[in-house]
Amino acid sequence: MEPSLAPRGDRGGASIGVFSNRIEREQLVPGDHIYSWRSAYSYAHHGIYVGDGMVIHYTGAAGQEIGTGTFENQIFSVSSSPWRDSTPVCERCGGDRRRQNGVITSCLDCFLAGFNLCLFHYSVSPAFFIAQVRGGTCTLAVSDPPEVILHRAQYLLSNNGFGTYSLFNNNCEDFAMYCKTGLLVDTSSSGTTGSGQISSLAAAMTVVASYPLGFLATGGVGLVMAGAMYSITRYLSDISIRWDVIKIPVETLVAQLRMGNPGAAS
Repeated sequence: MEPSLAPRGDRGGASIGVFSNRIEREQLVPGDHIYSWRSAYSYAHHGIYVGDGMVIHYTGAAGQEIGTGTFENQIFSVSSSPWRDSTPVCERCGGDRRRQNGVITSCLDCFLAGFNLCLFHYSVSPAFFIAQVRGGTCTLAVSDPPEVILHRAQYLLSNNGFGTYSLFNNNCEDFAMYCKTGLLVDTSSSGTTGSGQISSLAAAMTVVASYPLGFLATGGVGLVMAGAMYSITRYLSDISIRWDVIKIPVETLVAQLRMGNPGAAS
């Protein structure tokens, strides 16, 4: 039995542990923020379950990266796209393959692409958040009601309205968290995403840059200090803690993007 620290105010009905957020399909409810790990657990793709076996999510399509064009984006856009050139057309959601980037909808099978289904948790305690170690699985932020979440997701789908995909500034996790909370990081002032995955990577890089490898290799005090710094950096990067986060109505966000003045969005 895996250890667990029950999050505060999170949706019931799904088991949750420190090492796994896996969930069965039968446990899903509309408005859930779901994800699945890709490429040997190096990256997770996120989306919003909208019911009837369908998911709305945000992607940079494989083979046609539309973000900054960086090497990292090209790698992870392949992992986030549910379709490949050789993928047979899905009878249920294949019609939406006409739109292969931005905000799209697909069935749960295509979204998962053969990987495990996991549930992203909200309103977790600081202890649970830190115990997760790996980012991109939970947040201290509070989720809005399901009807609000679904409205945001459907509105962004109808208008393909989440801006330009960027792994480091505007990715699938940012999209799902926005649908759940209405919160976005003002990247015009900070230049960094609210994504837990990217925050974990940044925290790890900060630790390596701050401590000589020889000091870390000595074990004991060095490892404890490095672990504490990593945890604190991750905690302070959570979207519920950051100072550069704003709550913006979805209609306002889409209107600003259309005018070329995205504000909080990239």
